[in-house]
Amino acid sequence: MADNSVSGSKSLFEILFPYIRYIFKRLVSMIPVLIIMSIAIYILINMMPGDPILAMLDPEKTKAMTPEEKSLYIENMRRFLGYDKGPVERYFLWMGDTFRGEFGYSVKYNKPVNEFIGTYIGRSFKINIWGFLLAFLISIPLGITAAVKKNSLFDKTVTVLTIIGISLPSFFLALLLIMVFVIFMKILPFSGMSDPRGILPDWHYIILPVTVVVLTSLVGLIRYVRSAMIDILKADYIRTARAKGLSEKVVIYRHAFQNALIPVVTLIGLYIPGLFGGSIVVEKIFAYPGMGLLMNYSYNFKDRAVLQTVLLFFGLLTLLGNIFIDVGYMVVDPRIREGKV
Repeated sequence: MADNSVSGSKSLFEILFPYIRYIFKRLVSMIPVLIIMSIAIYILINMMPGDPILAMLDPEKTKAMTPEEKSLYIENMRRFLGYDKGPVERYFLWMGDTFRGEFGYSVKYNKPVNEFIGTYIGRSFKINIWGFLLAFLISIPLGITAAVKKNSLFDKTVTVLTIIGISLPSFFLALLLIMVFVIFMKILPFSGMSDPRGILPDWHYIILPVTVVVLTSLVGLIRYVRSAMIDILKADYIRTARAKGLSEKVVIYRHAFQNALIPVVTLIGLYIPGLFGGSIVVEKIFAYPGMGLLMNYSYNFKDRAVLQTVLLFFGLLTLLGNIFIDVGYMVVDPRIREGKV
């Protein structure tokens, strides 16, 4: 009997192996997609009008130069940044550098992109991850309660508020929060990420950006959770569970909610790249130095190396979001994990 119990139990590796194998396969399959994506990004960025070498020239530095010295300086910079080579050769050089963790040279910041890109990614992760986690924790109980109390005053109130929330663009919501909490109440800072006077703690500066992320993510999640729960609560096995005398809390949270998570996992996976794309507007309004503001500045300065890196990062997030969706399905639904669906 002991042998049977030991053989019947699975080790941690046996439990995790299907996930590890699947994630490895998906990561390998991402490589050709990333290559195609990188080609598209490279073509689009290099179709931008303007010369990046001329954009990086400092008028004060070149004012004292003779035309010959200025021409020689531009030629040296063009050679240093690789713009003296053909477009195809430049693409392969860029991809080779990217796989080595080198993302080119920024003409705006006058240093390699890999020396500062991680800082901007970390800042964007801070506001987006905090915002999404708070939105998820708030939307789950609200969506479940609205579904359980369908057509009640609570449900109608939540529905109306979510419709209003969906109709409000993020920039309008950001301006509204600035007007209330910065201009009128004067309790929160408007922009930046730290107080040079050392009076306000740093977390004060992310309250408004995180609030915008929470509110814009919250409305969609609530609607998805509510809709999924309403459909699941009509299922036969839910009626059977109730007929067996199980408590309403067990029926809702153990049986109904687990199955309602499947469409919610899809939405979460799609939100991952969308959060960072949407933060471009939020970071610009609040002057928060994250990926969104970096992308905006890079576009204005025709900083192609930074733009290519940021867009490739967004594309990678999209692919990772798709992997998250599939792995989430495997975790939530045992039939998918066991290959029965």
